[in-house]
Amino acid sequence: MFDGRDPLYVQIADQIRSDVLTGALRAEEQVMSTTQYATTFRINPATAAKAFTELVDEGVLYKRRGIGMFVAEGAREQLLAQRRASFFAEVVEPMLEQARVLDIGVDEIVDKLREKEGPR
Repeated sequence: MFDGRDPLYVQIADQIRSDVLTGALRAEEQVMSTTQYATTFRINPATAAKAFTELVDEGVLYKRRGIGMFVAEGAREQLLAQRRASFFAEVVEPMLEQARVLDIGVDEIVDKLREKEGPR
């Protein structure tokens, strides 16, 4: 499951973020404990704890003392806002710059996007 180039704790945090974004994990839902992660994926519990700490610091997860980690209310919306901002900065803005160089108008881009989108 975790085989990317990023450090393992980053991959774990990214997987949890993705699960929150897709709805696989919902607000107030409990996530696996660090021990469960360590046992399930055969990793060091400290690695999972580092991922959880990052997510707590971001406000995606919160800890209920003695119970475990839970998805924070509004975490999905927060992650969507961050991903949308990244999408525009990393995908749309460079695309528009390239379109300017190629003398492609916004209307032509919108037409192509609608064509690729297909019927609703």
